Amino acid sequence: MKNTITYDELLSFCKNVMEKNNCSGNKAEVVADVLVEADARGIFSHGTARLKRYINHIKDKVIIPEAEPEVIFETPVSAVIDGNAGIGQYISKEAMKIAIEKAKKSGISIVVAKNSNHFGIAGYYAEMAIKEDLIGISLTNTAPLVIPTFGVERVLGTNPISVGIPCSNGNFLLDMATSVASRGKVEQYNRLNQDLNDNWAAGGNGEIMTNPAEVLDLFLSGPYGGMLPLGGNTEKSGGHKGYGLSLLVDILTGGLSSSTGSSKTYGEKTLISHFFAAINPKIFGDEDSVKKSIDGILNTVKNSKKEPGKKRIYIHGEKEKERREKSMKDGIELDDNTVLLLTKISGEFGEKITFE
Repeated sequence: MKNTITYDELLSFCKNVMEKNNCSGNKAEVVADVLVEADARGIFSHGTARLKRYINHIKDKVIIPEAEPEVIFETPVSAVIDGNAGIGQYISKEAMKIAIEKAKKSGISIVVAKNSNHFGIAGYYAEMAIKEDLIGISLTNTAPLVIPTFGVERVLGTNPISVGIPCSNGNFLLDMATSVASRGKVEQYNRLNQDLNDNWAAGGNGEIMTNPAEVLDLFLSGPYGGMLPLGGNTEKSGGHKGYGLSLLVDILTGGLSSSTGSSKTYGEKTLISHFFAAINPKIFGDEDSVKKSIDGILNTVKNSKKEPGKKRIYIHGEKEKERREKSMKDGIELDDNTVLLLTKISGEFGEKITFE
Protein backbone atom coordinates (compact mmCIF):
# COMPACT_ATOMS: atom_id res chain seq x y z
CA MET A 1 0.00 0.00 0.00
CA LYS A 2 1.53 3.30 -1.13
CA ASN A 3 -1.06 5.62 0.47
CA THR A 4 -1.93 7.26 -2.84
CA ILE A 5 -5.05 9.19 -3.72
CA THR A 6 -6.04 11.10 -6.84
CA TYR A 7 -5.79 14.87 -6.86
CA ASP A 8 -9.50 15.31 -7.50
CA GLU A 9 -10.54 12.90 -4.74
CA LEU A 10 -8.37 14.61 -2.14
CA LEU A 11 -9.56 18.04 -3.32
CA SER A 12 -13.21 17.03 -3.05
CA PHE A 13 -12.69 15.52 0.41
CA CYS A 14 -11.03 18.66 1.81
CA LYS A 15 -13.63 20.94 0.23
CA ASN A 16 -16.52 18.93 1.66
CA VAL A 17 -14.97 18.85 5.13
CA MET A 18 -14.45 22.62 5.10
CA GLU A 19 -18.04 23.15 3.97
CA LYS A 20 -19.16 21.12 6.98
CA ASN A 21 -17.18 23.58 9.09
CA ASN A 22 -19.26 26.59 8.01
CA CYS A 23 -17.16 27.55 4.99
CA SER A 24 -19.15 28.57 1.93
CA GLY A 25 -18.40 26.76 -1.31
CA ASN A 26 -15.88 29.19 -2.79
CA LYS A 27 -14.01 29.61 0.48
CA ALA A 28 -13.88 25.87 1.08
CA GLU A 29 -12.67 25.39 -2.47
CA VAL A 30 -9.76 27.79 -2.03
CA VAL A 31 -8.63 26.17 1.23
CA ALA A 32 -8.80 22.72 -0.38
CA ASP A 33 -6.96 23.90 -3.47
CA VAL A 34 -4.05 25.40 -1.51
CA LEU A 35 -3.71 22.32 0.73
CA VAL A 36 -3.87 19.78 -2.08
CA GLU A 37 -1.53 21.81 -4.29
CA ALA A 38 1.04 21.67 -1.47
CA ASP A 39 0.82 17.87 -1.24
CA ALA A 40 0.85 17.47 -5.02
CA ARG A 41 4.08 19.47 -5.17
CA GLY A 42 5.69 17.51 -2.35
CA ILE A 43 5.43 20.36 0.16
CA PHE A 44 3.97 18.07 2.82
CA SER A 45 4.78 20.53 5.61
CA HIS A 46 1.87 22.68 4.36
CA GLY A 47 -0.46 20.08 2.88
CA THR A 48 -3.57 18.26 3.99
CA ALA A 49 -1.92 17.25 7.27
CA ARG A 50 -2.88 20.80 8.29
CA LEU A 51 -6.58 20.37 7.56
CA LYS A 52 -7.22 19.60 11.24
CA ARG A 53 -5.57 22.91 12.18
CA TYR A 54 -8.17 24.88 10.24
CA ILE A 55 -11.01 22.81 11.68
CA ASN A 56 -9.74 23.52 15.19
CA HIS A 57 -9.24 27.23 14.49
CA ILE A 58 -12.83 27.52 13.28
CA LYS A 59 -14.07 25.65 16.34
CA ASP A 60 -12.05 27.95 18.63
CA LYS A 61 -13.23 31.06 16.73
CA VAL A 62 -9.69 31.95 15.69
CA ILE A 63 -11.02 31.78 12.14
CA ILE A 64 -14.44 33.32 11.43
CA PRO A 65 -15.39 31.42 8.24
CA GLU A 66 -18.30 33.67 7.27
CA ALA A 67 -16.18 36.86 7.49
CA GLU A 68 -15.56 38.77 4.26
CA PRO A 69 -12.41 40.78 3.49
CA GLU A 70 -12.95 44.49 2.84
CA VAL A 71 -10.79 47.13 1.18
CA ILE A 72 -10.27 49.92 3.73
CA PHE A 73 -7.78 52.05 1.75
CA GLU A 74 -7.00 52.18 -1.94
CA THR A 75 -5.02 53.99 -4.64
CA PRO A 76 -4.50 53.08 -8.32
CA VAL A 77 -1.40 51.07 -7.34
CA SER A 78 -2.17 49.87 -3.82
CA ALA A 79 -4.78 48.66 -1.39
CA VAL A 80 -5.12 47.73 2.28
CA ILE A 81 -7.52 44.91 3.13
CA ASP A 82 -9.04 44.06 6.50
CA GLY A 83 -9.58 40.31 6.57
CA ASN A 84 -11.90 40.49 9.60
CA ALA A 85 -10.36 37.25 10.96
CA GLY A 86 -11.64 35.25 8.00
CA ILE A 87 -10.22 32.38 5.95
CA GLY A 88 -6.57 33.21 5.24
CA GLN A 89 -6.44 31.49 1.85
CA TYR A 90 -9.60 33.21 0.64
CA ILE A 91 -8.46 36.64 1.86
CA SER A 92 -5.08 36.14 0.20
CA LYS A 93 -6.48 35.00 -3.13
CA GLU A 94 -8.82 37.99 -3.25
CA ALA A 95 -5.93 40.31 -2.36
CA MET A 96 -3.69 38.93 -5.11
CA LYS A 97 -6.57 39.24 -7.60
CA ILE A 98 -6.74 42.95 -6.77
CA ALA A 99 -2.97 43.29 -7.11
CA ILE A 100 -3.07 41.61 -10.52
CA GLU A 101 -5.93 43.80 -11.77
CA LYS A 102 -4.15 46.97 -10.68
CA ALA A 103 -0.81 45.85 -12.16
CA LYS A 104 -2.47 45.24 -15.53
CA LYS A 105 -3.69 48.84 -15.48
CA SER A 106 -0.80 50.63 -13.80
CA GLY A 107 2.16 48.31 -14.36
CA ILE A 108 2.79 47.61 -10.69
CA SER A 109 0.71 47.12 -7.57
CA ILE A 110 1.08 46.27 -3.89
CA VAL A 111 -1.77 45.02 -1.71
CA VAL A 112 -1.44 44.33 2.01
CA ALA A 113 -3.92 42.51 4.21
CA LYS A 114 -4.32 42.45 7.99
CA ASN A 115 -6.51 40.64 10.54
CA SER A 116 -6.10 37.47 8.49
CA ASN A 117 -5.14 33.86 9.23
CA HIS A 118 -2.65 31.25 8.02
CA PHE A 119 -2.63 31.25 4.22
CA GLY A 120 -0.80 28.02 3.30
CA ILE A 121 2.03 27.94 0.77
CA ALA A 122 3.21 31.41 -0.23
CA GLY A 123 4.06 30.23 -3.73
CA TYR A 124 0.38 29.65 -4.53
CA TYR A 125 -0.25 33.41 -4.67
CA ALA A 126 2.97 34.35 -6.46
CA GLU A 127 2.05 31.77 -9.09
CA MET A 128 -1.32 33.45 -9.60
CA ALA A 129 0.60 36.40 -11.06
CA ILE A 130 2.79 34.17 -13.22
CA LYS A 131 -0.36 32.73 -14.82
CA GLU A 132 -1.24 36.28 -15.89
CA ASP A 133 2.31 36.81 -17.28
CA LEU A 134 3.20 39.05 -14.34
CA ILE A 135 5.88 38.91 -11.66
CA GLY A 136 4.33 37.97 -8.32
CA ILE A 137 5.53 38.48 -4.76
CA SER A 138 3.87 36.96 -1.70
CA LEU A 139 4.92 37.42 1.93
CA THR A 140 3.29 36.72 5.28
CA ASN A 141 4.11 37.00 8.93
CA THR A 142 3.24 34.09 11.21
CA ALA A 143 2.94 33.07 14.83
CA PRO A 144 6.05 33.97 16.91
CA LEU A 145 8.21 30.89 16.41
CA VAL A 146 11.69 32.27 15.72
CA ILE A 147 14.35 33.75 17.97
CA PRO A 148 16.55 36.61 16.65
CA THR A 149 20.34 36.44 16.48
CA PHE A 150 21.74 36.74 20.05
CA GLY A 151 18.20 36.35 21.46
CA VAL A 152 16.29 33.52 23.13
CA GLU A 153 12.72 34.91 22.99
CA ARG A 154 10.34 34.05 20.15
CA VAL A 155 9.52 37.45 18.66
CA LEU A 156 9.73 36.69 14.93
CA GLY A 157 7.90 34.40 12.55
CA THR A 158 9.07 31.85 10.01
CA ASN A 159 7.84 34.61 7.67
CA PRO A 160 8.02 33.07 4.18
CA ILE A 161 8.99 34.87 0.99
CA SER A 162 7.80 33.82 -2.46
CA VAL A 163 8.72 35.43 -5.77
CA GLY A 164 7.41 34.13 -9.08
CA ILE A 165 8.76 35.27 -12.45
CA PRO A 166 7.37 34.17 -15.84
CA CYS A 167 10.03 32.88 -18.22
CA SER A 168 10.01 31.61 -21.79
CA ASN A 169 11.02 28.08 -20.79
CA GLY A 170 9.44 27.24 -17.43
CA ASN A 171 9.15 29.73 -14.59
CA PHE A 172 11.17 30.83 -11.58
CA LEU A 173 9.21 30.26 -8.36
CA LEU A 174 11.06 30.84 -5.11
CA ASP A 175 9.13 29.87 -1.97
CA MET A 176 11.15 29.85 1.25
CA ALA A 177 10.89 30.41 4.97
CA THR A 178 13.19 33.01 6.49
CA SER A 179 13.92 30.54 9.28
CA VAL A 180 16.11 27.47 8.73
CA ALA A 181 12.89 25.44 8.51
CA SER A 182 9.17 26.06 8.87
CA ARG A 183 7.00 24.88 11.75
CA GLY A 184 5.28 22.61 9.27
CA LYS A 185 8.60 20.92 8.55
CA VAL A 186 9.05 20.24 12.29
CA GLU A 187 5.53 18.77 12.35
CA GLN A 188 6.42 16.63 9.33
CA TYR A 189 9.58 15.31 11.03
CA ASN A 190 7.54 14.57 14.13
CA ARG A 191 5.03 12.56 12.07
CA LEU A 192 7.91 10.62 10.54
CA ASN A 193 9.65 10.20 13.92
CA GLN A 194 12.87 11.76 12.61
CA ASP A 195 15.33 14.02 14.45
CA LEU A 196 15.75 17.62 13.34
CA ASN A 197 19.01 18.91 11.94
CA ASP A 198 21.20 20.44 14.63
CA ASN A 199 20.82 24.04 13.41
CA TRP A 200 17.01 24.21 13.30
CA ALA A 201 15.95 25.04 16.85
CA ALA A 202 17.32 26.17 20.21
CA GLY A 203 15.99 26.14 23.77
CA GLY A 204 15.58 28.96 26.26
CA ASN A 205 19.30 29.01 27.09
CA GLY A 206 20.45 28.76 23.51
CA GLU A 207 20.97 24.98 23.62
CA ILE A 208 20.42 23.15 20.34
CA MET A 209 17.29 20.96 20.19
CA THR A 210 16.80 18.09 17.73
CA ASN A 211 13.71 16.30 19.07
CA PRO A 212 10.74 17.59 17.03
CA ALA A 213 8.17 16.70 19.70
CA GLU A 214 10.11 18.71 22.29
CA VAL A 215 10.33 21.68 19.92
CA LEU A 216 6.58 21.56 19.26
CA ASP A 217 5.97 21.41 23.03
CA LEU A 218 8.24 24.42 23.39
CA PHE A 219 5.84 26.46 21.24
CA LEU A 220 3.08 25.77 23.77
CA SER A 221 5.14 26.78 26.79
CA GLY A 222 6.73 30.11 27.75
CA PRO A 223 8.14 32.62 25.25
CA TYR A 224 11.73 31.36 25.27
CA GLY A 225 13.44 29.15 22.74
CA GLY A 226 12.28 28.39 19.22
CA MET A 227 13.22 28.04 15.56
CA LEU A 228 16.47 29.57 14.35
CA PRO A 229 16.62 32.15 11.55
CA LEU A 230 17.99 31.10 8.18
CA GLY A 231 21.73 30.69 8.69
CA GLY A 232 21.49 29.31 12.21
CA ASN A 233 22.32 30.68 15.64
CA THR A 234 25.53 32.65 14.99
CA GLU A 235 26.67 35.56 12.84
CA LYS A 236 29.53 33.39 11.63
CA SER A 237 27.02 31.00 10.07
CA GLY A 238 24.97 33.89 8.65
CA GLY A 239 22.05 33.75 11.07
CA HIS A 240 21.81 37.55 11.15
CA LYS A 241 20.84 37.47 7.47
CA GLY A 242 17.83 35.23 8.04
CA TYR A 243 16.95 37.35 11.09
CA GLY A 244 17.03 40.45 8.88
CA LEU A 245 14.83 38.85 6.24
CA SER A 246 12.27 37.75 8.85
CA LEU A 247 12.19 41.24 10.33
CA LEU A 248 11.80 42.73 6.84
CA VAL A 249 8.74 40.55 6.22
CA ASP A 250 7.23 41.71 9.54
CA ILE A 251 7.69 45.34 8.44
CA LEU A 252 6.27 44.84 4.94
CA THR A 253 3.25 42.87 6.19
CA GLY A 254 2.33 44.04 9.69
CA GLY A 255 3.99 47.43 9.33
CA LEU A 256 2.55 48.55 5.99
CA SER A 257 -0.91 47.29 6.97
CA SER A 258 -0.82 49.26 10.25
CA SER A 259 -1.09 46.03 12.20
CA THR A 260 1.59 44.18 14.16
CA GLY A 261 4.66 42.00 13.83
CA SER A 262 4.76 38.25 14.42
CA SER A 263 5.28 38.65 18.17
CA LYS A 264 1.62 39.68 18.63
CA THR A 265 -0.16 37.79 15.87
CA TYR A 266 -2.00 35.41 18.19
CA GLY A 267 -3.27 37.49 21.08
CA GLU A 268 -6.91 38.16 21.86
CA LYS A 269 -7.57 37.91 18.12
CA THR A 270 -5.62 36.78 15.09
CA LEU A 271 -3.47 39.50 13.55
CA ILE A 272 -1.72 37.72 10.68
CA SER A 273 -0.74 40.11 7.87
CA HIS A 274 0.21 39.53 4.24
CA PHE A 275 1.94 41.43 1.42
CA PHE A 276 1.23 40.83 -2.26
CA ALA A 277 2.76 42.52 -5.27
CA ALA A 278 2.25 42.14 -8.99
CA ILE A 279 4.60 43.66 -11.57
CA ASN A 280 4.14 43.79 -15.33
CA PRO A 281 7.51 43.09 -17.06
CA LYS A 282 6.44 45.50 -19.81
CA ILE A 283 7.26 48.47 -17.56
CA PHE A 284 10.94 47.59 -18.14
CA GLY A 285 10.76 47.76 -21.92
CA ASP A 286 10.29 45.05 -24.53
CA GLU A 287 8.77 42.04 -22.74
CA ASP A 288 10.43 39.47 -24.99
CA SER A 289 13.82 41.08 -24.40
CA VAL A 290 13.29 41.00 -20.63
CA LYS A 291 12.30 37.32 -20.73
CA LYS A 292 15.27 36.51 -22.96
CA SER A 293 17.63 38.08 -20.44
CA ILE A 294 16.03 36.21 -17.53
CA ASP A 295 16.22 32.94 -19.47
CA GLY A 296 19.89 33.59 -20.16
CA ILE A 297 20.64 34.05 -16.46
CA LEU A 298 18.78 30.87 -15.50
CA ASN A 299 20.35 28.81 -18.29
CA THR A 300 23.84 29.92 -17.29
CA VAL A 301 23.21 28.59 -13.79
CA LYS A 302 21.55 25.36 -14.96
CA ASN A 303 24.35 24.60 -17.43
CA SER A 304 27.22 25.38 -15.08
CA LYS A 305 29.57 22.61 -13.90
CA LYS A 306 27.97 20.11 -11.54
CA GLU A 307 29.28 18.71 -8.30
CA PRO A 308 30.75 15.20 -8.76
CA GLY A 309 27.93 12.65 -8.78
CA LYS A 310 25.23 15.25 -9.47
CA LYS A 311 23.47 15.33 -12.82
CA ARG A 312 21.42 18.48 -12.51
CA ILE A 313 21.19 21.95 -10.99
CA TYR A 314 17.58 22.84 -10.24
CA ILE A 315 15.98 26.25 -10.67
CA HIS A 316 13.50 27.14 -7.91
CA GLY A 317 10.10 25.68 -8.67
CA GLU A 318 11.30 22.89 -10.98
CA LYS A 319 11.25 20.10 -8.40
CA GLU A 320 7.74 21.05 -7.29
CA LYS A 321 6.51 21.28 -10.89
CA GLU A 322 7.86 17.84 -11.72
CA ARG A 323 6.51 16.35 -8.49
CA ARG A 324 3.08 17.79 -9.33
CA GLU A 325 3.17 16.22 -12.79
CA LYS A 326 3.94 12.85 -11.18
CA SER A 327 1.16 13.35 -8.64
CA MET A 328 -1.36 14.10 -11.37
CA LYS A 329 -0.31 10.94 -13.22
CA ASP A 330 0.23 8.44 -10.38
CA GLY A 331 -1.71 9.99 -7.49
CA ILE A 332 -0.62 11.99 -4.46
CA GLU A 333 1.38 9.86 -2.02
CA LEU A 334 1.02 10.70 1.69
CA ASP A 335 2.79 9.39 4.79
CA ASP A 336 1.10 6.93 7.16
CA ASN A 337 0.32 9.45 9.89
CA THR A 338 -1.30 11.90 7.47
CA VAL A 339 -3.45 9.06 6.13
CA LEU A 340 -4.49 8.19 9.69
CA LEU A 341 -5.31 11.83 10.40
CA LEU A 342 -7.42 12.24 7.27
CA THR A 343 -9.16 8.92 7.94
CA LYS A 344 -10.05 10.14 11.43
CA ILE A 345 -11.41 13.39 9.97
CA SER A 346 -13.36 11.27 7.47
CA GLY A 347 -15.11 9.44 10.28
CA GLU A 348 -15.73 12.62 12.25
CA PHE A 349 -17.47 14.42 9.39
CA GLY A 350 -18.89 11.51 7.42
CA GLU A 351 -16.83 12.15 4.31
CA LYS A 352 -15.46 9.09 2.55
CA ILE A 353 -11.75 8.97 1.66
CA THR A 354 -9.97 6.01 0.08
CA PHE A 355 -6.26 5.38 -0.41
CA GLU A 356 -4.63 2.75 -2.62
